Amino acid sequence: MSIHKTRLAIFCSGTGSNFQAIFHALKNKQLNAEIVLCLSNRAQCLAMDFARLNGIETVHLTEKQFDSLDDFAAAMLECIRKQSIDIIVLAGYMRKVPDDVVAAFKDRIINIHPALLPKFGGEGMYGIHVHSAVLRAGETESGATVHLVNEEYDKGKILMQRKVAVLPDDTPEILAARVLECEHTLFPDALEKFLAGHQS
Repeated sequence: MSIHKTRLAIFCSGTGSNFQAIFHALKNKQLNAEIVLCLSNRAQCLAMDFARLNGIETVHLTEKQFDSLDDFAAAMLECIRKQSIDIIVLAGYMRKVPDDVVAAFKDRIINIHPALLPKFGGEGMYGIHVHSAVLRAGETESGATVHLVNEEYDKGKILMQRKVAVLPDDTPEILAARVLECEHTLFPDALEKFLAGHQS
């Protein structure tokens, strides 16, 4: 009897480096899950290219394609349900997931944030803005956080964190690179733990 593999949707907006880290971890760790959908708000991005190269269905979906946010949310839900998605993984997705989608997938959407939440989270805190804020605050450590997604930016339950040192000569770009390297191991580890709980 075949065991159902957890079906994952990856939401991306950019290079997809965390997407790739998860993709390879699923193979290397032999996790009982598969990525079956890559959804992006950008028609052209490296994450979408990577998905296509690996036979993963891609969907370009953005609010601009619809007359209302409700229509956008409905289309996103239809797309996710069409693929029988179990869990949504936000890997560098730079848009807020509609509340209707969050409600339909309660405790089944996870995100990675490039700081130690609850510090340096919330609206506008993404990418280089986060690392600039960390340095301005004089922090001695930063890191990354994997958390559940709810209706508020970066306020969902924290699943796992990993720290990196902030060094005296750090610029936002140098710190960002060190945190991203941390993300590439943290996200697969957190997903593995999350899947174990989800599948048990």
